[in-house]
Formats: sequence, structure tokens, C-alpha cells
Amino acid sequence: MAQKINPLGFRLGTTQSHHSVWFAQQKNYFEGLQEDQKIRNSIKNYVQKNMEIASSAEGIARIEIKKRIDWTRVIIYMGFPDKLKEIRPQAIEELQMILQKEVSFVNRKLKIVIKGIAKPYGNPKILAEFLADQLKKRVSFRKAMKKAIELTEQAGTKGIQVQIAGRIDGKDIARVVWIREGRVPLQTIRAKIDYCSYTVRTIHGVLGIKIWIFGE
Repeated sequence: MAQKINPLGFRLGTTQSHHSVWFAQQKNYFEGLQEDQKIRNSIKNYVQKNMEIASSAEGIARIEIKKRIDWTRVIIYMGFPDKLKEIRPQAIEELQMILQKEVSFVNRKLKIVIKGIAKPYGNPKILAEFLADQLKKRVSFRKAMKKAIELTEQAGTKGIQVQIAGRIDGKDIARVVWIREGRVPLQTIRAKIDYCSYTVRTIHGVLGIKIWIFGE
């Protein structure tokens, strides 16, 4: 079998950057990792809870965390930030209160910023959420995959590969189905490949979705 590697980790330092930027001594390093995980989980739970009214998708592309001795800055990149602001106008203030309860920010200022993405469906995480929503509604997997590719093409990408694995359409035997449109050069480090692995629970079982997008 071929040796698999995560496309994002493979390109760190060239086309991809770290989502957490901070320094800690070796004995305190694990505390920083746990703190980052708590921050990300709290934000995702809050957004998911409040976005259920408008849509089943969270719309979070990524969460960047930057830390220094006296401050912590959290940047939330969303595909549809206006929806969250319409439902919860005081979203940033509420998130700050939740995070201060979950994480101890002693002698540190916490700042939260919500930024929108220009082309939401050019992001694999948001596209995977759309595809998962279609599969939950029992839309044909081929129709859902083709629709996802159409949305990506409208975002102006150079290529996309979509893969679904599991008991597709309730078949007894699990299988893997994939479709590719355009170029997706996974072996080229300088190629700007964005990747997402997503799990969706359906009435037939768990399906795994993987999306590779070759951006501009």
C-alpha cells in the first residue's frame, strides 16, 4: 500500500501555517495544548448550538490562537459570520464569558475576533459540512458530490477531489467512492492543497468524508 501523509502537515512552512502560535517551556507545554483544545471545543459548541436554528452547519473554517505573556488572541474564520451575528448580536461578549469560565486567563487579556471568508465553498471544512448535511437528508451521494464540486468551481478553485467511505446508501458492504475534477497535485509541496477529514452519522451508520482542494 502507498504511504499516506496528511496534506496539511506535509506543507507546513511552505503553503500552510500553524493554527496555534505561542512558546512554552517543556514542563508547561501540555498545559498550553489542553488550553487550546478547550478554547476550540467551547467555540465550536457555542456556534453549533446557535447556528442550529439557521443551518445544521457550523461554518467554521479554522480557529487561530496566538499567545503572549500578557494577552491571548483568538481569530475565528467563518464562512457565514453574518448569520451568527444576526442570531446572537453579542456573540463575542458571550464567547469571552464562556472562555473565561473554561480557561484560566490569569494576568492575560483575551481578545476574540470573527472574520469572514471571501469564498466559503472554496474551504474544504465548510464544503464537507454541506456534503454531510445532504447525506443526512438522504440525498443521493452522487448528486451531493456533483453539487459540492459545482459550488467549488464557482469559488474559482483549480481542482477538487471528494471521497466518501462507509455503508453508502445503506449497502451491506462498506465501500469507498471518490470523484475528481481538475488538477489535484498531492505530491507537489509547493501546490496550495487544502484538506479536510469529516465524519457524519447517518441512519445507516458512520460515513467518512475527505476533501482535497487545489486553490489559487
